[in-house]
Amino acid sequence: MRDSRRARLILGVLLTAALVILTVDHRTGDSSPMRPLRAAGSWLFGTAERFGGGVVRPVGGFVQAILSAPSAADHIAVLKAENARLRAGLLAGKLDASRSKELRQLLGLAGSGGYKVVPANVIARRGQPGFEDTVQIDAGTGDGIRSEMTVLNGDGLIGRVVQASAHSSTVVLLSDPASAAGARLEGGKEIGVVHGVGENGRLVQFRLLDSTAPLDRGGRIVSFGSQHGSPYVPGVPIGVIERVESTPGELTRIAYAKPYADLTALDVVGVVVEAPQRDPRDAVLPPKEGAR
Repeated sequence: MRDSRRARLILGVLLTAALVILTVDHRTGDSSPMRPLRAAGSWLFGTAERFGGGVVRPVGGFVQAILSAPSAADHIAVLKAENARLRAGLLAGKLDASRSKELRQLLGLAGSGGYKVVPANVIARRGQPGFEDTVQIDAGTGDGIRSEMTVLNGDGLIGRVVQASAHSSTVVLLSDPASAAGARLEGGKEIGVVHGVGENGRLVQFRLLDSTAPLDRGGRIVSFGSQHGSPYVPGVPIGVIERVESTPGELTRIAYAKPYADLTALDVVGVVVEAPQRDPRDAVLPPKEGAR
């Protein structure tokens, strides 16, 4: 009981002293004798607070990172999926634009030559018994296509149909070694035959029937045409002569031409289902380089 009374007495004295000190410090302001003690206390407690905050903040950030990691991963996955979708859409847009341009070129060439065509897409490059270089297109007898029809694109001659089913057809390319098409030199009546020579479609062989006729590099070749326009219609651009072989004593002259159409990168093509009423001659050839 005595210790309890003494403790209360001491506590009361300390409280009274603290009240007196606070009152004096408040009334005297900056001239207070307690100012050094107050500054020391502020420094001591401020340092402790900064140290504690520096320790707690990294720990708190680490805990927060752990708690938010699953949602962050999900967010990243969503962003990746969205980016992939946008890239796919952009690619599809580019493909659509490219195909639209090819289709316009095809229809422009068909209009110039008077050819009635059925547009189609190349869907596969495939082999065919007896041929090395063929492609499959997504149009067939249901679209009015049959065997031995001319196939072209917006640049020139592609080949001919060798087999047709209800919804697809097989086309042998001009570059196939077993392919042969009648051809004519621009601006004249000199005729010959174009054969495929492989070489990945980069060149075709042109054999001119008259060995005395002039045959020069840069000369342009168009299709001569077959009877009733099957398998080849007349006037379709074939290519430009790149080199002429010397053939002394031969009955024919041989040259090699670069096809107008890129036979290694085909997409939109057209099958000629109706030949022109008149031979367009050289009207479908593109303007010569440098010509305005």
